Amino acid sequence: MKNILIYLFSFILIISCSNVNNNETSSTDAMSNDMVMTNLPEPDAPHTSVEWQVWAYSTAAPAYIAEEATVYDGPPDMGGKLLRQGTNGWTCLPANPRGMSDPENGWKDAHEAMALCGDAEVFKWIGAYFAGEIPVMDKDGYAWMLHGDMGEDNTKPMVFNKEDAAEGHWIESGPHLMRMPKDPSSLDGMTTDFNSGEPYVMFAGTPYAHVMYPVGDYYKYQDMVKE
Repeated sequence: MKNILIYLFSFILIISCSNVNNNETSSTDAMSNDMVMTNLPEPDAPHTSVEWQVWAYSTAAPAYIAEEATVYDGPPDMGGKLLRQGTNGWTCLPANPRGMSDPENGWKDAHEAMALCGDAEVFKWIGAYFAGEIPVMDKDGYAWMLHGDMGEDNTKPMVFNKEDAAEGHWIESGPHLMRMPKDPSSLDGMTTDFNSGEPYVMFAGTPYAHVMYPVGDYYKYQDMVKE
């Protein structure tokens, strides 16, 4: 857990210095699969290569963001390297705190890496989350994870193993967009049902409450989905 805190908290010090223009997104009702697909084919290259990593991390976002985003392979303060300098204020990186299952050969795929592309506000939120502090943000932040994640408890922060999750609350997400609100109380009353297909709240009632917007094949990793 200490490594996780160092990993993301050190990265926020760099990202928070950037000026970012956000694309405000209040709903995914009008989002089509074509809109969120990156249309960038996976390169036939080792997963430790710069080429593959830039593809894997940047394609966590739609093409119009991915193509001009800054990409890191990890936090610079921990030896992470700048793989590509971007121009649009978005930053992409692997966000899986569990680490690689096969470090010698890199991430198994972009899903295992939990590739994330976020704006500066999101990294303020992430830094506070892993430090156990209340996020202080200037406005809502947004992050794309079109390769999905490896799973979390929808009700309890900092639960990364299914065995430790509350019964019925483990969700391994497919493609999604996240909105981290400046004011978490603005989400009060919004559904927490992650099987509904609608946008829902994760970590409701906590300082880390945020909205999950399912897109594409969101339930591809989930065992059970309500009819």
